[in-house]
Amino acid sequence: SNITIKSPQWLAGFTSAEGCFLVRFTKAASHRSGYQVFLVFKLAQHSRDEQLMRSLIDYLGCGKIYLENSAVEYIVTKFNDLTDKILPLFQKYPIQGIKHLDYTDFVSVVELMKNKKHLTEEGLDQIRAIKAGMNKGRE
Repeated sequence: SNITIKSPQWLAGFTSAEGCFLVRFTKAASHRSGYQVFLVFKLAQHSRDEQLMRSLIDYLGCGKIYLENSAVEYIVTKFNDLTDKILPLFQKYPIQGIKHLDYTDFVSVVELMKNKKHLTEEGLDQIRAIKAGMNKGRE
C-alpha cells in the first residue's frame, strides 16, 4: 500500500490510532539510584507498510526502523529527538482520544527528566506513579 505522510495532521491522526508513548525503567549500576529511565515513542504497522515507516525518519528527522516478524516499528528513544522533534509536533497537532492522556503523561515525565528529577529517589517514584497509570494501566 502506498500510504504517504500527507501532513502533520495526518501523522497526529495516525499516532492517535497506532502510536505508543512508553516509559521504561532499566537497572543501571552506573546510576546512583540503580535505575535509568528510558523514554520511547513508537509507531507500529504491518511490514507491507515498511516504506511509509521508513519515510518517517526523513519526515521527522529522527528515529530508527525495526522489523519484527510481520510488523515494522518506527522507534525514537533519543531524549533530544523526543523533546525537540516529536513532542513539539504533537503540541501543535494534538493527538486525539485516550492516547492524548498517554502523551500528556509522557510530557510530564520529560519535564521531570529535564529538571533532573529522575536522578532522585523521589523523582523516580513520581515517574513510576505516572508510568503505572499510562497505556494499559489507565483502565
